[in-house]
Amino acid sequence: MKTAQDIVLFGRSVAQTSDTFCAPAERRISGGCQQSMNNFYSDETGQFHAGLWSGGVGAWRVKYTEHEFCTLLEGRVRLTDTAGRSVELAAGDHFVIPAGFEGIWEVLEPARKTYAVFEVDR
Repeated sequence: MKTAQDIVLFGRSVAQTSDTFCAPAERRISGGCQQSMNNFYSDETGQFHAGLWSGGVGAWRVKYTEHEFCTLLEGRVRLTDTAGRSVELAAGDHFVIPAGFEGIWEVLEPARKTYAVFEVDR
């Protein structure tokens, strides 16, 4: 049984992982694609993860095999699908990127978001 001590508070708990990275060169379209991720929680199956992500201005290709719920805390981003349709998101927006989405993730202004990811095929 889980207790109140098992509740993970972002910013108060120590992140399980803290990584700074760039999108792989073969996926980069523009900009430095600098990113950082602090994963605060992963479940015992390895399918569910939650944490904080931030990224600098740039654009890169994405192919989602997982479902991701996000809340944009700062900045602006644009997601464009392979047909060229796009949605622009700003601080305060809550959104889900479904598994199977392919396209471009573009950071228009330095951005920060919370994320909750469910990996479908694990």
